[in-house]
Amino acid sequence: MTGTAGWAGRGILYRAYQSRIRRQIEDAAKPKHVAMIVDGNRRWAKQLGLESAAHGHRAGAAKIPEFLTWCDDLGVQVVTLYLLSSDNLTGRAGDELEQLVGIIADLASTLSDHRDWRVQHVGANEGLPEPLVDALVRAEQRTADHTGLHINLAVGYGGRREIADAMRSIVRAHGEEGGTLDTLAEVLTPELIGDHLYTQGQPDPDLVIRTSGEQRLSDFMLWQSAHSEFYFVEALYPDLREVDFLRAVRDFGLRSRRFGG
Repeated sequence: MTGTAGWAGRGILYRAYQSRIRRQIEDAAKPKHVAMIVDGNRRWAKQLGLESAAHGHRAGAAKIPEFLTWCDDLGVQVVTLYLLSSDNLTGRAGDELEQLVGIIADLASTLSDHRDWRVQHVGANEGLPEPLVDALVRAEQRTADHTGLHINLAVGYGGRREIADAMRSIVRAHGEEGGTLDTLAEVLTPELIGDHLYTQGQPDPDLVIRTSGEQRLSDFMLWQSAHSEFYFVEALYPDLREVDFLRAVRDFGLRSRRFGG
């Protein structure tokens, strides 16, 4: 097949394959919390010969509402998107970082327009430009009463920083209540630490997905991912297809989650 007929044929095959995977996962276990390490935007732009990495970041941002819809359609309750790490704040070139900050601010605003989705910022405000902090706060306020898909935007986020912030909060609260280090040692538990993380009150991610073929966590949800399943996709994030996501969910459903058993 060539030309238009070839593309049409491939489209038919793709939809048939996608429908097949949907049938396979229909009765399988599905993740309640999906965490996505959004990776490959810059490489996507470079492969297309685009001069600015911002083109890749915009393409990645445009993909996110689509990805969230896939999750919502499958009944996922929480999605965490790793968009900007605390390391990025010092490691990215100034002009690229400035453009990326604006793209994330626009994304937060776009997501807050959805009638059901709830948006939450997870990360530290320290080091973030004020306009971005304002955009994240507005998105949280606009969606605070929404009861649909809960979306965590991990911006200015670092897993080690999150654990340190949790411990700092615990120590401070215990001291304000007149407690001592000895009594703190007696009450300190993993559950208490979890209650002071940025994601307090949320289920830990069942499934962590990373695009672009890289196979590392990059300081993402170090505490919460202790029992997570991991799935690595070769596609760069802007090229992510629904069938890639469905494969990840299918793989998740086939795994036996023993939690040390």
